[in-house]
Amino acid sequence: MSQIINGNGESKKCASPPKRRPTQGKATVLAIGKAFPSQVVPQDCLVEGYIRDTKCDDLAIKEKLERLCKTTTVKTRYTVMSKEILEKYPELTTEGSPTIKQRLDIANPAVVQMAAQASLACIKQWNRPVSHITHLVYVSSSEIRLPGGDLHLAAELGLENDVNRVMLYFLGCYGGVTGLRVAKDIAENNPGSRVLLTTSETTILGFRPPNSARPYDLVGAALFGDGAAAVIIGTDPLPGSESPFFELNYAVQQFLPGTQNVIDGYLSEEGINFKLGRDLPQKIDENIDDFCKKLMAKTSLNDYNELFWAVHPGGPAILNRLESTLGLNKDKLDCSRRALMDFGNVSSNTVFYVMEYMRDELSKGINGEEWGLALAFGPGITFEGILLRSL
Repeated sequence: MSQIINGNGESKKCASPPKRRPTQGKATVLAIGKAFPSQVVPQDCLVEGYIRDTKCDDLAIKEKLERLCKTTTVKTRYTVMSKEILEKYPELTTEGSPTIKQRLDIANPAVVQMAAQASLACIKQWNRPVSHITHLVYVSSSEIRLPGGDLHLAAELGLENDVNRVMLYFLGCYGGVTGLRVAKDIAENNPGSRVLLTTSETTILGFRPPNSARPYDLVGAALFGDGAAAVIIGTDPLPGSESPFFELNYAVQQFLPGTQNVIDGYLSEEGINFKLGRDLPQKIDENIDDFCKKLMAKTSLNDYNELFWAVHPGGPAILNRLESTLGLNKDKLDCSRRALMDFGNVSSNTVFYVMEYMRDELSKGINGEEWGLALAFGPGITFEGILLRSL
């Protein structure tokens, strides 16, 4: 039941709209879970902690970080980094130290631990035996090893040893939607399959003392967080035992030629380094309308405000420009802004936090949009999008 307000300001209860039936043979999202490390960092405590931990005495850097923290709109984040880790690995705060081994010693087990926690939360919501998972798609830009995190996660969860595994490494912020597209293809081409898609990220590889020659390090410190997410994807949900809430109707990926250096990243002995071009929001702005029209063309709609929006919140500037360019109503990106505020940019995971918030909003039956878009942007510049149908 939900409430509506009539013209006299009186409220009354009304029946929620009936659930829509999933399209036969189309992939659906059957459950969703998330997990975070235990270390919580309120944004208003970040500057003092970061400056203290990195032993930075540059007042100009501190003032710049304070300004950045205010513009990100982030309120809370979670991080693997801790006082105990810095005491064990003091070289992480020493400029120029070769620390890739130390970083991987921390990151590799941390991302699998978070991935396992998110997966278990997802499986609990799904309420079916773990042995019924037939495929595993594992997404991370935060670990490097052989065998990869996909095998370690499968063993940790007790998946069958013939589970079909796919590992997607170093895609950055669009990795979550890429994972959805891959899981959709697997589910729709393997009737009866159930795909566990897990994403897990930590900023350990990029943590370093600030340097005025690397201004993007401060952006990362002010914006990014750690965490994991998981969803289970399958077609033709079992009546009475599975409860789908999104249909993955249609997927599109494209890259923008000549923009390979706008988001630039490389791995060195000192960890991973990223650089974002100042023209990133503009490049997305210039191409987003045509991209969204490709997805929306599969519906009978012609107004973006008739859709719900699950957009990866790379940062407030991207959300603001997308809202303005597409003429979206002010509330359309609320779930994206809320995820950014609550968790920061957690790379590939963040779109799932947005989708969970959106699922909860749609379940209230207030607006009742049937169709929506899940969008993410990352290195390439790559656009990933999926046309969602609310069930």
